[in-house]
Amino acid sequence: MKNFRSFASKCTLFVLPIVMVAGSANAQKASKYACTEPDPASLCNAGNTCGTASSPCVIDVKRTANLAAATPVLPGAKGNMLFCVHPGTKMTWQSSSKNTGILVDAGDPSPFNPDGPIIGGSSAPKTVTATKPGCYKYSAGACVSGAIYGMCKTVDAEFVIMPK
Repeated sequence: MKNFRSFASKCTLFVLPIVMVAGSANAQKASKYACTEPDPASLCNAGNTCGTASSPCVIDVKRTANLAAATPVLPGAKGNMLFCVHPGTKMTWQSSSKNTGILVDAGDPSPFNPDGPIIGGSSAPKTVTATKPGCYKYSAGACVSGAIYGMCKTVDAEFVIMPK
C-alpha cells in the first residue's frame, strides 16, 4: 500500500503541471480576439463582409434571453460574429425586435461619421459611415421597454473596417 501511495503521488506531481500548462494554453486560445491578431483584415472574406458601395451593412441588435446579440444581416450570420466592411460603407444599426432601444459604442476615437455613440432602436434605425480602417471592439446594448427585471443587456463584439 505504501508503494502505491508513493507511485500515485509521483504520478500526480508529474501529470499536474502538464495538465495546468495545457489548460492555460487552451484558455489563452479561447480568449483570443480578432483585434489582437497582427493583421485582423486577413480574417475578412466574402462570407463575413457586409454591405457594398450601393447597399448598407445592416446590423440587428437584439435583447436575447441572457444577453444581447449584434448580428450583421448576412447569409448564415451568427450573433456577435466578426464582420468586415469597406471604408465608406454605410452601416445601419437597428433592432428588429419590437419596443427595443439600442446603444452601440465603438470607443474613442469613433470609426464612424458622425462620430460618437449610436442611439436608436426598433423604431429609429441609425445609419453611420465607416471611415477609419482598423479593427474595433464595440459594445452593443439592447433594452426592452416595459420589462421590469434585467431589461437591458450588453455584449462586446468586434468588426473590421478594411484598408483601402
